[in-house]
Order: sequence, then C-alpha cells, then structure tokens
Amino acid sequence: MHVLDWVVVVFFFVLMVVIGGWSFRKVQGSKDFFVAGGKLPWWLSGISHHVSGYSGAVFVAYAGIAYTHGFTIYVWWALVIVAAVLIGAFTIAPLWARLRVNYNIESPTEYLALRYNVASQQMMAWSGVILKLFDVGAKWAAIGILLSLFTGVPIEYGILISGVVSLIYITIGGLWADVWTDLAQLVIQMVAALTMFFVVMSMMGGVSSITGIWSELPEGHTQAFNEPYTLLYVLLYFFVVFLSYNGGTWNLATRYISSPSPKDAKKSALLSAGLYLVIPLILFFPMWAAPLILPNLEDPQQSYALLTMELLPVGLVGLVLSGLFAATMSMTSADANTVSAVITRDILPVVSKKFRGMDRKKSLRLARITTFIFTFATLIIGIQHEQFGGVFGLIIEWFGALIGPISVPMILGLVPAFRYCNSKAAIASVIAGLSMFVVTKIVDVPLSLAVGSPVVTSLIVFIGLGILSRNQPIKPEVAELLNTKSVKHSDSYSKSL
Repeated sequence: MHVLDWVVVVFFFVLMVVIGGWSFRKVQGSKDFFVAGGKLPWWLSGISHHVSGYSGAVFVAYAGIAYTHGFTIYVWWALVIVAAVLIGAFTIAPLWARLRVNYNIESPTEYLALRYNVASQQMMAWSGVILKLFDVGAKWAAIGILLSLFTGVPIEYGILISGVVSLIYITIGGLWADVWTDLAQLVIQMVAALTMFFVVMSMMGGVSSITGIWSELPEGHTQAFNEPYTLLYVLLYFFVVFLSYNGGTWNLATRYISSPSPKDAKKSALLSAGLYLVIPLILFFPMWAAPLILPNLEDPQQSYALLTMELLPVGLVGLVLSGLFAATMSMTSADANTVSAVITRDILPVVSKKFRGMDRKKSLRLARITTFIFTFATLIIGIQHEQFGGVFGLIIEWFGALIGPISVPMILGLVPAFRYCNSKAAIASVIAGLSMFVVTKIVDVPLSLAVGSPVVTSLIVFIGLGILSRNQPIKPEVAELLNTKSVKHSDSYSKSL
C-alpha cells in the first residue's frame, strides 16, 4: 500500500462518518432511527437492499469459489437471488410495508406476537439475534483478511478499523445514515469494480476476452452446476435465499418496512433484483480470469486481493480496498441497526417492564446503546472467526443453514395461504429445523443437504401442522392482519408521512 492508497482509504472512512453526522439531524426518535420514519424513497430502498445483501465476503470466500469452480458462482448465488427477489417483489415485499402502515411496526419480528404469540416471537427474536452475531462476525473477518493481504497488518486491525467507523455512523445516524452510506458505497464499489473489470479485460486481450477466456480455463469452469454446487444444491439453496432476501435477513426486511407504501416496496425489490442481475457479472469477471493470471494459488480466497495488488497502479489499490470495506460495512451496519430494533422493540420490553412505554428520547437512547453493544459483540466473533470454520464456514454452513428454519414462520406467516399455521406450527418448525442442523453437524452429509435439509424440514413441519389445524378457527386479529386488501392509510397519505 502506497501513501496515496492510504489517503483514499482514510477519505472513504471520513466520508462515512460525515454522512452519519449529517443524518443525525433527521433522527428524532426510534421510528426515525429504525425505519426512517416510513419515508424511505423506493430507489434508495432498492439500492440499499442490494448493497446490504452482500459483503466483503464476496471478495474472499466467493472469489475463492470463482477461482476453483468458475461460472457456477453466478448461477447459484446471483441468479438465485434475482429469482428470489423478483418473486418476493410481487408476494412478500408489499406485505412488509403494509404492516408498518397498518400496525406501526419498527422491527421485522414485532408483528409475530400478534400473528402467533409472545412465546413464538421471543424464540425467533432470540434465535435471530444469536445467529446474526455469527453472520456479522464473519463479515468483519472477511474485511480483516483483505486488509491483511493488502497491508500485512494483523487481521484484527482490519476488523477493528471498519468496526469502529461503522459504530460511529450507525449509532448516531440510524437507518438514514445506513441507507445514504449505502448509496455512497455503491458508487465507490462500482468505480472500483469497473476499474478491475477493464484492467483485466485489457490484459486478457480486450472485449473478446469476456467470452474468450472460458476455453482456456480449467475443465468444469463453464458449467452452471459444478460439484458440490449441483442442481440439487441450487434448488435447496433457493429456499434459503427466498426466505433470507425477502425478510428472513432482517435488515433486508427493514428496507421494505421503511417504504412509504406497498407499491414503493415492490418497486424497490424490482430495482434490487435488476442490480443483482448485472453487477455480479462485473464483479466476478476478474475472479473468473484469476486462474489464468495467478495460476496454482495455495489459497484461492486471496485471489481478488492479489489481483488488485498485481494489476492496479498506486491510488487505485486504495480505491478497490475502500470498495471492499464499503461492501462489508453496508451489510454489517444494516444488521446492527435492525437487530437493535428487535432487541429494543421486542426482547427488552418482555424481559423488563421498565423498557415499555418509553418516550422518544429514552427509546432513542436505548436504540443507540443496543446498536453499540451488538456491534461490539460481533467484532469479538470476527476476531475469533477461525473457531467457527472460517469465513466460508460461518456464512454458508452456519448462517445459510440456520436462517431458513428461523425465517419459515416469519416470512410465511405474512402470507394468507398459511393462515392456519398457528403458534404451535411456528415453534415446532423452528425446533425441527434447528434439530436437523445439529444432525447435519454430527453426520457427514453433502453440502447441499447440510444447507438445505434444515429449511426443508422446517417447511414440512410448518405446512404440515397448518394442514392439521385447518378446521380450527382463526383469531379475528390474525385474520385482519392477513387481509392483504386492508390498508388503514392510503398510499398517498403514507407518502406524506
């Protein structure tokens, strides 16, 4: 890293803090802090949904897969997300916005007490918070690894540097700081990604290399499904992704919840899906070409960082590193904000009466405290990431497998077709899915089953118990909640809030 590269990185961090300070003025209470007062424009929501959906892990764990397995990474990651978010745009995203308009929710798990009962809500809230500790910890670890490769400093330094900056802007600015930094981070990411794309394309022979490199790559790199990322794996992983990107990953639900109306939430989802269709092609091209430029790497996860240092001139290395920081910080800060909402709105009021009925000032102070504590805890997990199977193990094997069971009753609980699935179905499905996850850790199974069997088990139990309960009466408040034609405020009124 040259001095000029460090200047670029420092400028990036200063920009993030400045945006956080500017957003501070827009935050007057917990509603502004958690859901932007319900005023989040659809285009900003869509950009934030996209940017918050991946992190620096793409440039570490996924770069390693692109290096060793080729095109399949685009199929089982990007295209699966596109399909999931597109379907969700017409089915799930509008329902989240309707919940806020009708019930003034500020967290994704807030509605669960009414939909099922408090016990179900608490199970999913506590499980999700614990799961997010590990998921966000993996994202910090990824950026620590990247900074270590670029500069030689210990991994812990990268984790702490990005973590402290995120702590500052997300704690003072809330969701407004998060989404505006997402916009800035997308611009930085795209400049960095396009720079790498054109440098590699020029090095490999120009525009023709976009299709020409594939005949030179190792056998199997052109396949859509490359073992262990088989068709079965993709189909099972789709269920996980559908649940995750439509709200099972809480920060993504918040983008829809914060939309002024169901129509705006739908538009934001369509924009996010479009970005996932195009941008990964730009990101992955240098990673796909890496085996031709840096053959026989001992650790393929280092490929993107090594490409950057090998090919880019002074200054642009710092730009790319800033882009990698941006990818991680957009997701981690979004997670911290939303998890804080769950803790503040759903967990603490059940734990103690003193957290109920707080005024705006006290609720905002509590929101900032919980955001700080959660983020600090994830930094500790990130520093200890090797104890949990490394970055890939945390993201794919832990988060990918566990998000499904927790999300099944949460996402399907929004859909009228599953109205007979009650609190017993919700609790049983979570327990069954988590139990299957434990089994996959004890018994050696293929990756597809390790990731897919917990969510499939949860789905079967949830739907099965719903069918068995189809003759039982539905509580009037649940029927009203699931009435998708009921919007207590018109869209035009919501937009003026």
